[in-house]
Amino acid sequence: MAHKMACMILGGGAGTRLFPLTEQRSKPAVPIGGKYRLIDIPISNCLNSKINKIFVLTQFNSASLNQHIKNTYNFDIFSSGFVDILAAEQTPNDDKWFQGTADAVKQCMIHLSKLDFDLILILSGDQLYQMELDKFANYHVSSEADLTIATIPVVAKEATGFGIMKVNKAGYIDDFIEKPALKELTEWKSAVPNSYKKQKKEYLASMGIYIFNKKAIAKLFKEKPKAIDFGKEIIPHAITKDYKVASFPYEGYWEDIGNIDSFFKANLALADNLPDFNLFDKEKPVYTNPRMLPPSKVFGTRFNKSSLADGCIIHADTIDNSIIGIRSRIGVKTILKKVVVFGNDTYQTLEEIIKLKKRNRVMGIGDKCYIQNAIIDKDVCIGDNVTIVGGKKLKDERTSQYVINQGIIVIKKGAIIKNGTKIGLPKPKRS
Repeated sequence: MAHKMACMILGGGAGTRLFPLTEQRSKPAVPIGGKYRLIDIPISNCLNSKINKIFVLTQFNSASLNQHIKNTYNFDIFSSGFVDILAAEQTPNDDKWFQGTADAVKQCMIHLSKLDFDLILILSGDQLYQMELDKFANYHVSSEADLTIATIPVVAKEATGFGIMKVNKAGYIDDFIEKPALKELTEWKSAVPNSYKKQKKEYLASMGIYIFNKKAIAKLFKEKPKAIDFGKEIIPHAITKDYKVASFPYEGYWEDIGNIDSFFKANLALADNLPDFNLFDKEKPVYTNPRMLPPSKVFGTRFNKSSLADGCIIHADTIDNSIIGIRSRIGVKTILKKVVVFGNDTYQTLEEIIKLKKRNRVMGIGDKCYIQNAIIDKDVCIGDNVTIVGGKKLKDERTSQYVINQGIIVIKKGAIIKNGTKIGLPKPKRS
């Protein structure tokens, strides 16, 4: 069943938990999987579900996101579809930036005034999942709900970071609490399928994915004019005021890219033999910028459990359990283990490489390097004989060239790492 639906994708705040990846870009613009951006995930879910009226709401470092969307999502003249950026702006009615999820949507509702829609779909711009959103909409309509929340079971440790709810036998939400304390959780267990119960995933968490009826959201904003957050204010109000709030149980893979550790693990998992998030699904492709890059070239490198994007030139000795992004250059006798390499935005010519070699200005990773447990952002210049080894024993640290977060070393965008530099732990001895 086709529904008249518009979508708003929330770009999030300043993205401090993903720093330094968000130092020069917004969260939805952070690269993932070697050739994609985080924003490609929710947009692809929409397009695969025949939803093509999409707004992306952002207010921090949106230049690269704007460029990516402009270069990627162009619809032909016979389509009414679009993907538009809505940046925070001052208006005669509101002179503040987005204060929270609900406030962002409320401020941007004026941009939907000329659209013909009955439902508004609200998604997050920093999650990794594949959902048939048309089935979500069908569930919402068949439930005759005013608001439907996509939910997933989580363990107690994770539950403290989400909105947790109690759902009755009819599938409606009777009670809701935002980010409960661990000691409160005993009262919030839900009946879940046995497969989840065995994993101790007994708490129903909000995925931050909502469908509102057009009239219901307008009424809620009118009733709660100062509300700025869906989880803390709008949803609890809707439940207590007898709105019909339904739970849509989602049973697929879903990862909330909330911090460096989850981002790192989600990337590496994409190179698994049978990853939970399937980039090879022909029925649900992930769309991105068609860059028209040449095929990658590899010279004597041993690859294991790794993914290689387009346009790379690889001379490395070993690349193990790693993601290698577009236009990457990696030198001879270099070893990478558990490394996410974003790649480069441009190529340097052979003449430029020869000229810049002595100044450590060659983009890519040099010869005889050893890198482990690290993220290498775009356009980084790593010289020869460099050792970068992350690990849980390392303390968090911030410098002008790199950040250590949860044991993962993140080399900043455009950083210059000189020949012979050693960062983090000592290079492991060969067994």
